[in-house]
Amino acid sequence: LAAAAAAAARSPGGRAGPVPRAWRPAPPRARLPRLLVLLAAATAGPGGGGAARLYRAGEDAVWVLDSGSVRGATANSSAAWLLQFYSSWCGHCIGYAPTWRALAADVRDWAPAIHVAALDCAEEKNQEVCRAYDVHFYPTFRYFKAFTKEFTTGENFKGPNRELQTVRHTMIDFLQNHTEGSRPPACPPLDPVPPSDILSLIDNRGGRYVAILFESNSSYLGREVILDLIPYENIMVTRALDGEKALLQKLGVSSVPSCYLIHPNGSHGLINVVKPLRLFFSSYLKSLPDVRKKSLFLPEKPNKEENSETVVWREFDKSKLYTADLESGLHYLLRVELAAHKSLAGAELKTLKDFVTVVARLFPGRPPVRKLLEMLQEWLASLPLDKIPYNAVLDLVNNKMRISGIFLPNHIKWVGCQGSRPEWRGYPCSLWKLFHTLTVQASTHPKALAGTGFEDDPQAVLQAVRRYVRTFFGCRECGEHFEEMATESLDSVKTLDQAVLWLWKKHNVVNGRLAGHLSEDPKFPKVPWPTPDLCPACHEEIKGLDSWDEGHVLTFLKRHYSRSNLVDTYSVDQGDPGAGGAPARGEEEEEEGLTPPEKAHRDHDPKSLPLPSVRGSRLHLSKSLHHRLDIKLQNPHASGVHKEAEAAVPFLGVGFSSLDMSLCVVLYVASSLFLMVMYFFFRVRSKRWKVKHYHPAV
Repeated sequence: LAAAAAAAARSPGGRAGPVPRAWRPAPPRARLPRLLVLLAAATAGPGGGGAARLYRAGEDAVWVLDSGSVRGATANSSAAWLLQFYSSWCGHCIGYAPTWRALAADVRDWAPAIHVAALDCAEEKNQEVCRAYDVHFYPTFRYFKAFTKEFTTGENFKGPNRELQTVRHTMIDFLQNHTEGSRPPACPPLDPVPPSDILSLIDNRGGRYVAILFESNSSYLGREVILDLIPYENIMVTRALDGEKALLQKLGVSSVPSCYLIHPNGSHGLINVVKPLRLFFSSYLKSLPDVRKKSLFLPEKPNKEENSETVVWREFDKSKLYTADLESGLHYLLRVELAAHKSLAGAELKTLKDFVTVVARLFPGRPPVRKLLEMLQEWLASLPLDKIPYNAVLDLVNNKMRISGIFLPNHIKWVGCQGSRPEWRGYPCSLWKLFHTLTVQASTHPKALAGTGFEDDPQAVLQAVRRYVRTFFGCRECGEHFEEMATESLDSVKTLDQAVLWLWKKHNVVNGRLAGHLSEDPKFPKVPWPTPDLCPACHEEIKGLDSWDEGHVLTFLKRHYSRSNLVDTYSVDQGDPGAGGAPARGEEEEEEGLTPPEKAHRDHDPKSLPLPSVRGSRLHLSKSLHHRLDIKLQNPHASGVHKEAEAAVPFLGVGFSSLDMSLCVVLYVASSLFLMVMYFFFRVRSKRWKVKHYHPAV
């Protein structure tokens, strides 16, 4: 599947991204900050960082919903809904968008009975609602029946494929599955009329046209034409099966499908169309005299001002690796992609632990981000539970405990991964950059994974990446494509350098497969990478054929994805608005408060990072926090030290989940009640003893 791998395919320089926006039935909404790039369509205006849209308002017949409108639209609606939950960074979603737009346009006249809609789960404001609807992979198609009062996640699409005609037929089946009392009022009867009713229709004049479509039992043409004529008045369309041969012979119907038309004046007969196709029948009936279109409620076209989407271009050097791309990718990965899972347990939890361990040990970024990853790694490693809520992970990533010196920017800012349009490049590009960086760091710093259980495994990073993509990556087809490549050849990787080259080779394979795909950015075409201008020595000609010099390629990759090539330009500072989570007071003094040896230590490459043991306990994590606090208290030159110490007090229980804290409260109350009971027991017993042994004085 070329489209399936769209999200996975970006040149090592990266390429991917979301897309347009579309019609919207709900009133305009306030713009909300948005998150990841290609990972980010809804009715509201673009969020911070420039949300991408696969469906554009005013151009498509797709109803674009968001977190504020989806429940109101689908609950107790007089029409049914077919809703696509998609992600604008997902290459398969990008490739499928033309089909979805064409479907919405094709069934535009069916809107009073069933709406075709879309909701972008890549937008940060839509994360929670996508979790509520139990959406894990993209695209996901759900049907919602009319007049549904209770909340429901909808019915899954059950078609054999996602071709336009297949989806259109399943829409009809869905409408017919409504009970008589819950069927959309605008939807005409779709069941065939019995032969006895056909003669009565011919005999009774109703002052309007009556069209009877004769067809076989397996045909959908009659029902499609019936729905096509919903918004038209002065005509009624029904269907009949070709089982009653005598009736067909009497009416002159020699083949099916055929249309028998009864005029308002009582005349009747077969109509002649050039081809017995849906379009020809529908067009003929719509063109009859006095058949007029009623006013139809279509998605509103947002005003021009709301649709304006300004893309700020950031100049960058393609030979450099940008911190902003890696941090934006981590932000989306931890705050959005994982959010699709309400809880993490079993294999999912282990996959997250292993992936975070690898990232925490090898990520070459800025100290505050590395510290956050270290803390997340240690916390996950110390968990005695087999299942945790995602919100517990989110609270730590957002620094809800207000620990000084840790943060992760909470919005998107693409630099080397920006596309010429918002829907291109972005998150998939940043993931590729992150994966390449991890393999290179593992190769250049082989001791970085010491003590994790991965130190002697040259495939450790690739296997962690493989399991993450298979378990959490939102594009299911992309994950399957990556898994196929891993199954095919990952076992051949025997050294850390081979791991670097394996990922590079597979990335170029995907680029070649997706060249010319709708997800390709024309300004950043998917070509073999590195290009000759970046690495002339990587290319050589053998017998007139361009070939790779893998020795020079390996050298180039190790330099390109090294810490020394990482540029902090455009990166969000900790004190900037939206820098991340809940910043602690006194954060700006954190680095100044470190003793010179400590600060120098933290500025080294990943292999020299003083990371806590992944086998450490919660007590160890708390001691680590005490140690960091003590460093600041011992520095007489750090300003605001005492205030920061006070702010750090609530963190002595860091590492405990809400369940742990609840158990503590329960045990505290239980022990208090026990002590009170024991107190009154001995009090009463003491009084009885005194009465029993009391001897009045004579």
